[in-house]
Amino acid sequence: MKALVFPGQGSQFVGMGKELYDSRKDIKDLMESANEILGFDILSLMFNGVDEDLKKTEVTQPSIFIHSVAALKAVNGLGAEMVAGHSLGEFSALVANGVLSFDDGLKLVSERARAMQEACDANPSSMAAILGLEDAKVEEICAQINGIVVPANYNCPGQLVISGETAAVEEACIKLKEAGARRALLLPVNGAFHSPLMQPAQEKLAAAIEQTKFRKATIPVYQNITTTAVTNPDEIKRNLIAQLTGPVKWTQSVQNMIKDGASNFVEVGPGKTLQGLIKKIDSSVDVASAI
Repeated sequence: MKALVFPGQGSQFVGMGKELYDSRKDIKDLMESANEILGFDILSLMFNGVDEDLKKTEVTQPSIFIHSVAALKAVNGLGAEMVAGHSLGEFSALVANGVLSFDDGLKLVSERARAMQEACDANPSSMAAILGLEDAKVEEICAQINGIVVPANYNCPGQLVISGETAAVEEACIKLKEAGARRALLLPVNGAFHSPLMQPAQEKLAAAIEQTKFRKATIPVYQNITTTAVTNPDEIKRNLIAQLTGPVKWTQSVQNMIKDGASNFVEVGPGKTLQGLIKKIDSSVDVASAI
């Protein structure tokens, strides 16, 4: 069975989407509609901006979503039986399985990005990548730290990102290295994504989601929070909202997709990050880029 997977924040690059834009008129029209929906020229930032522009959350997230949906259109969906997205990528996955329209998905992604940026500005915090330690040990040590620090991204075995208050994250890094972590590396972000510190953003996103039409999925989406196949639109809404303050369980989602029959994973969107993670989760499956 074929699974489509969609990347999240961090996969952006200057020039992203330009080849897609130039390839077909229907893709060009789709991408140009994004400027009208967002009220600013995001395509010029994607095609000709600088790294600093693309690293701004309110630019990064819509850019990756636009690129991913344009790539999906370029390959006509590839006849997949299931979809999943890493964090932000879940919105692209929901366009792929018919739950969201491109317009509604982009509006929600934009609202999510603004709300997350505001939460970061209000309460500067941080994240760190922990390499070479079992998930259970990371969970155990985070639970012992004073202050807020939680597992945020279960990316693959031996690679887990933690998130929370800066002092708590720094203390956790020290303890995790003492416990045998190969690396505990602070990430260049100023916010604690997928932690309780995103609560203000979650409330704003929830209000926007409740006003948006969600359709029944044509194929299941394996959501970051539940890690299992979901098609019910009300359940999808709840999981999307919960995702902002809960962990991205990518390892578990991919394992469940494989258990349910996925043997061919196609990454739709910029970069190849997910292909690398999936190979580390299970080296026996096939991985490829859509374009």
